[in-house]
Amino acid sequence: MIAIGEVLVQEDLLKYRFACDLNACKGACCVEGDTGAPLLESELPILESLQEAVAPYLTEESRNTLAEKGAWLRLGEKGKFATPLNSDGACAYVIRENGIAFCGIEKAWKEGKVAFQKPISCHLYPAREGKFRGMDSLHYERWQICNPACKNGKALGIPVFRFVKDALIRRYGQEFYDILEAWFAQTQGLG
Repeated sequence: MIAIGEVLVQEDLLKYRFACDLNACKGACCVEGDTGAPLLESELPILESLQEAVAPYLTEESRNTLAEKGAWLRLGEKGKFATPLNSDGACAYVIRENGIAFCGIEKAWKEGKVAFQKPISCHLYPAREGKFRGMDSLHYERWQICNPACKNGKALGIPVFRFVKDALIRRYGQEFYDILEAWFAQTQGLG
């Protein structure tokens, strides 16, 4: 583990390669799993505020799910929140184009309709935030549905942390990312 400020970073983020291959996986991370995307408590009012602006991008089922369940769900554990799921298990914010699932919030953001890109957990994926020995941590979450991304990342030579560069900077700042780059250069014999 690498300590950067108050965050412990798993070295697997530097060691393993990853680059989404949406033509292969079809955005499976948006539709698979037992719960919706993890949410920060600070994101809850943001999701509530953008419902009207995002609604035109979503399916009727998603709009109904959000009307019934709300913009977010509280999970059983204290302080744990997630996006709601549609009846088929897909995130209620998912949209599909050309058979590929991706975030309706992000599409609205790209088109300038909202100022929020998407939940940070989605932006950081496959990096995941957690706790390790009482400290905040960041680790690489491996999931078999991402095997095409691992193969693609290896072919392109893209470490996980570089794949999620924009998300890391958004969440932790440029200095945090620069420390990861320096650490990576050092471990590769470049520093």
